[in-house]
Amino acid sequence: MTSNPTPGASVRPNIILVMADDMGYSDIGCFGSEIATPNLDSLAAGGMRFSQFYNYARCCPTRAALLTGLYPHETGIGHMAINLAPPHYQGFLNRNCITLAEALKSAGYSTYMAGKWHVGGDFPMRTWREKARIGEAGYPTPRQRGFDRFYGILTGAGNYFDPHTLMRDDELTEIEYGDYYLTDAVAANAAEYIRAHSGDNPFFLYTAFTAPHWPLHALEEDIERYRGRYRIGWDELRQRRHEELNGMGILSETWDISPRDPAAPAWEDVSDKDWEDARMAVYAAMIDRMDQGIGKILDAVRASGQWDNTLIMFLSDNGGCAEFLREDGIPDAAPRQTRLGDQIRVGNHAGLVPGPESTWLSYDRPWANASCTPFRLYKHYTHEGGISTPFIAHWPGTIEPGAIGHQPAWVGDFMPTFLDVAGGKYPSEHEGNPIAPVRGESFLPALTGGSIGRQRPIFWEHEDNRAVRHGRWKLVAHHGRDWELYDLARDRTELCDMAAVNPRQRDSMVDAYQRWADQVGVSDWSQLIALPQAARYREWL
Repeated sequence: MTSNPTPGASVRPNIILVMADDMGYSDIGCFGSEIATPNLDSLAAGGMRFSQFYNYARCCPTRAALLTGLYPHETGIGHMAINLAPPHYQGFLNRNCITLAEALKSAGYSTYMAGKWHVGGDFPMRTWREKARIGEAGYPTPRQRGFDRFYGILTGAGNYFDPHTLMRDDELTEIEYGDYYLTDAVAANAAEYIRAHSGDNPFFLYTAFTAPHWPLHALEEDIERYRGRYRIGWDELRQRRHEELNGMGILSETWDISPRDPAAPAWEDVSDKDWEDARMAVYAAMIDRMDQGIGKILDAVRASGQWDNTLIMFLSDNGGCAEFLREDGIPDAAPRQTRLGDQIRVGNHAGLVPGPESTWLSYDRPWANASCTPFRLYKHYTHEGGISTPFIAHWPGTIEPGAIGHQPAWVGDFMPTFLDVAGGKYPSEHEGNPIAPVRGESFLPALTGGSIGRQRPIFWEHEDNRAVRHGRWKLVAHHGRDWELYDLARDRTELCDMAAVNPRQRDSMVDAYQRWADQVGVSDWSQLIALPQAARYREWL
């Protein structure tokens, strides 16, 4: 696949890709939220929002598909960054894929990354220094996969005030004690890469924030802005966000909001309302701080004089996170003490105050359900709540300000889209290794009001949660359950299962799914999760 740069462009644009972590569809202002995100809102006002952009339901598989244009199983990350034995589940990027950084570097781009890597092996919180062989086989680093510069963490989550696996380029590094906060540091390093960039060649910057992934760690000044605002509860919050999304034209008013999640109590029945308010306030503060950091990145672009020649995109890696942190803690999920020696307490119970370094909490299922308004389910699952992301694209002079696109696209489309933009070539071979054919399709035409002309369905599988999107139809199944069929043109919130009334459409898509699963190497999840090395992940099911 060889592409020419965008017609009319005098020089190839810089490309900035920003990703949030565990943030739901309706968690930013320009997608219906009450959380203050003025910088993202300004990008949306000056650019385009996509209403049907898809991630891959969870951290690692989304990153694998985003970075390579392939399905996660084809890259070696069929589950997470842990080796489950089969090659498609080895837990790190294999050599039969090429990353965006490698492809764009071949096209003459400088390549920078700040933030969360999470596609290069497993790093257990308390034993990672003994077990991980950073840079060796099984533990590839960003610099080994095409990035010229890197600042961030190799693992998937951690202490925002003292993160483990923190690296600068090729070396592990320590934090500067005092007011260190990971979200700020990621933004500062991303902005510095822009300021330090020199030469006539364009740059690609991938900024992968860890916010608002648990633990609920935030700065008090940010928390204070939201304290008390969530006493309205998740039921009212869902209704308000749904109305905002309808009013913005992002959703069709004919799509009913999904019912409250069956595992979530009615707000009126909640006894610890102040504590629930505090959890959501900290979560909101984490998003607020991320937006502040994005503002610093945007300021650096403006100061460089490259604003009009920079394509900026934003998304989240999966839906809101319903993962529950038990009172006694998930084994090896948190450090035992803070950097100053204080004991860290883990668990979602009202005796713990969210926010400081000394506690590890998550915001839990009811708030995750609200984050994913108006959809069903959340992170892990392939119903719309788990895989739908707010998506913004901004490119002055190319994208019409304030536009909203309703064509389906997914993270695997970044590779062909960016190569179209850069005039690059997707290779059949790289460094002596055959490269799998790209699965994504360029959505560059959609940025200028045209049609993507998608030729192939989009497929998902994660922990036996399965889905196929083809045109207006979506086939989907919760793990261990039967297939469901939805006409998303009429029913984006997946409330009217048509599998029984349209068996021909259902069976056709089931057959397509099975052919795809066989081709990319999907394994029987019940056998994988029974493996000893998968024990840590059984806690989340």
